[in-house]
Amino acid sequence: MNETLCKEYARLVVRVGVHLERGQILVLTAPIECASFARLIAEEAFTAGAHDVVMDWGDELSARLRFMRGKKSLFTEFPDWRRAFYTDYAEQGAAFVTIAARDPELFAGIDPEKLTLANQAAGAALLAYRERLMSNKNTWCIVSIPTKSWARKVFPDCTEEEAVARLWREIFAAVRVGEGRDAVRAWQEHIAFLQKAARFLNESDFERLHYTNALGTDLTIELPKGHIWAGGAERSARGTLFAANMPTEEVYTLPKRDGVNGKAVATKPLHSNGNLIENFSLTFAEGKVVSFHAEKGEAVLKELLAMDEGASYLGEVALVPFDSPIRNSGVLFYNTLFDENAACHLALGKAYPTCIEGGADMDSVTLARHGVNDSLIHADFMVGSSDLSIVGVRRSDGKKVQVFRNGNFAF
Repeated sequence: MNETLCKEYARLVVRVGVHLERGQILVLTAPIECASFARLIAEEAFTAGAHDVVMDWGDELSARLRFMRGKKSLFTEFPDWRRAFYTDYAEQGAAFVTIAARDPELFAGIDPEKLTLANQAAGAALLAYRERLMSNKNTWCIVSIPTKSWARKVFPDCTEEEAVARLWREIFAAVRVGEGRDAVRAWQEHIAFLQKAARFLNESDFERLHYTNALGTDLTIELPKGHIWAGGAERSARGTLFAANMPTEEVYTLPKRDGVNGKAVATKPLHSNGNLIENFSLTFAEGKVVSFHAEKGEAVLKELLAMDEGASYLGEVALVPFDSPIRNSGVLFYNTLFDENAACHLALGKAYPTCIEGGADMDSVTLARHGVNDSLIHADFMVGSSDLSIVGVRRSDGKKVQVFRNGNFAF
């Protein structure tokens, strides 16, 4: 671990990721294997004037043991103290950083029903907390660093030490840390570029998008009136500019819940509940997945789609150039935070309320009336390819506009 680069990365997370304000509380969720980096973030947060930094540690090996040995009834429970932990800090205006660095196949062989029950229990208990974050009432950021098990999966032909070192290099490159750059300034410039693309899409006000490629994707996605494209960074309810994902290469919005029709073929594996779903496709009719197939992990995909009513509908449409830094690295990360930024992607489940005019202040009933999907899950999967074409149809005059050609922006 390069101490200098790690400190710069931690500074980036605090100063740009959550844009921590003086006197604010930071809640940091991290695997115990990532403790050294978590402490660097904590140190930077106190330097930035944090009132407090609260650590929420996790241990993936203990989690696997619990799922292996615990009875199914155990996973219908969610401790009230954990609900209160997240909800209370959110209501106090805390910022939230999560280090997402799980073994991609942590829960391979675990009964999918146990995982579903656990997600349903957590989703219901943390509903208020999740709605605050997805409505940008609090600043939040997801980042990652290498763990041994993850690095071995990404670079199986390397020794463990070499794999971890190489994954560090790839992560630093993806988040624009190193090479003599000021990471904060590099991110400010990157955010400005993504926001420029979002402005073009908002000004175009497309009524629908049509996706096609040679793999078999042929999908039409309607966009609701008042939809908003965002990218790079967002503003919290208090007006603080923050970057929720590091890295990010996307501009995104929400689809009309019942306006998705056709077939989407995934171009990268989907990491779900500690399992991998590979070589899969989804067929939609009036917004809902009506059939699906996966060469690996089909049972996991079935459980994911059955999580609740909204899990089989789309909640996000994201545009990412195929010629992106992460795709050009040639690395398959087996981590959605990175892989989703290698190509265009869609997400099953909950939509971001901030992606429709006035959505941050709408209740669930009003959001539904505006065609906004709701769910306990939000699962991104990649559909971008080197030959992906996306044609937009403008709402104002019906004119067709080539948005993507050969996998990249056409404008």
